[in-house]
Amino acid sequence: MDFLYALFLFLHFVGAAALLGGWLANFRTPTVGYWQHLGAWLQLISGLMLVGLAEMTAGDDGAGLNHMKIGIKLVILIAILVAAIIGRRKVKRGEEVSTGIAHAVGGLTLINVAIAVFW
Repeated sequence: MDFLYALFLFLHFVGAAALLGGWLANFRTPTVGYWQHLGAWLQLISGLMLVGLAEMTAGDDGAGLNHMKIGIKLVILIAILVAAIIGRRKVKRGEEVSTGIAHAVGGLTLINVAIAVFW
């Protein structure tokens, strides 16, 4: 179980790096890149797996898990994923991605990382 947890934690970090790095790399000409889109999906899947593994090892009462924090991070991640999907669809159609959508992906990722670190 420890290896699986470490693997999904690693993938979760990679997803966050793809989201945040893609945002910072394209900050002056905002868009949603392929790796940001992939990073959002990776964050969702690895995050759900991390919570599932933590629930399995937490015992009957779920001690040690902060369900409020997990729920808030999930809602923010869903907003990131929706913005990334909209942005990628616009890129594929050759349309310009609005600045708000592109910065929503990166800004919300930064907020999610801050919640993970400081809460």
